[in-house]
Amino acid sequence: MSEKTIDKKIDSAKKRKINYAVLQEQIFQEKIDAEKKIEPKDWMPDGYRSHLIRQISQHAHSEIIGMQPEGNWITRAPSLRAKMILLAKVQDEAGHGLYLYSACETLGVTRDELNKQLHEGKAKYSSIFNYPTLSWADMGAIGWLVDGAAIVNQVSLQKTSYGPYSRGMIKICKEESFHQRQGYEIMTEMANGTKEQKEMAQDALNRFWWPSIMMFGPHDSDSPRTGNAMKWKIKRKTNDELRQNFIDKTVAQADLIGLKIPDPDLKWNEERGSYDFGEIDWDEFWNVVNGNGPCNEQRLNHHKKAHDDGEWVRDAVKAYAKKSA
Repeated sequence: MSEKTIDKKIDSAKKRKINYAVLQEQIFQEKIDAEKKIEPKDWMPDGYRSHLIRQISQHAHSEIIGMQPEGNWITRAPSLRAKMILLAKVQDEAGHGLYLYSACETLGVTRDELNKQLHEGKAKYSSIFNYPTLSWADMGAIGWLVDGAAIVNQVSLQKTSYGPYSRGMIKICKEESFHQRQGYEIMTEMANGTKEQKEMAQDALNRFWWPSIMMFGPHDSDSPRTGNAMKWKIKRKTNDELRQNFIDKTVAQADLIGLKIPDPDLKWNEERGSYDFGEIDWDEFWNVVNGNGPCNEQRLNHHKKAHDDGEWVRDAVKAYAKKSA
């Protein structure tokens, strides 16, 4: 919709004494429906802005917190090549967090506010990062399953309606696909290695399978924000659609390397052309989301400490900028 068309609509509304706020909502939705991107200086409903801040900040926090379980294994990687790849991956995740925090700031919220919300427990991050990484095989499971689930979700976010978020996701998805391949390579090598290595890979799959499919969030019927997210095209697919897509792709990958998905109810449904799967333990999901997972306290305390320890760097940067000005 062009600026001239919008101006005509506004003039027409004034003549017909239409409520200006209602007209703004109508123009905004027409722009969304026409697949036009919403940019930072465009008018947007408060609900759209707050939904984006919540979703993008949660995504950013997840990237940054997600560095912890993998960073724990950098010094213990089994080879120099594995160490270099893992270092590159953790560095990518730091960059993803930076892109996403920057996109969030275009909505009028500061980085300090976002960190404060995280530290006070008002903002969430993906529940998957509150599980421990017990073996090197877990690096494979995280890359294959966790990043694989992230790709399924984030590919659709490349078409999200908010411009800065959409553009950021294009680069992020390219790097996430590298992460997924890195993880699958680890699992493939271990599944085809010694008996002990295959058992280690299967154990990692057993522990990360259900938390991975919980990453897509609750069923659509139990997700009150899904309606507006779909209407505003912030989300392009529902939680259940994304989860089913991930399961259908991943089962075949597990079969290929001789690992077994830990779901006795998993069964191919010929009529639907996809897999039926068992019931998710939503009590566990909400328990972890609400701060009671195996590593919630550890992850958050580590982030707080790193933030506090880095205060002198932020102060130095500000002092240097002020002096340079």
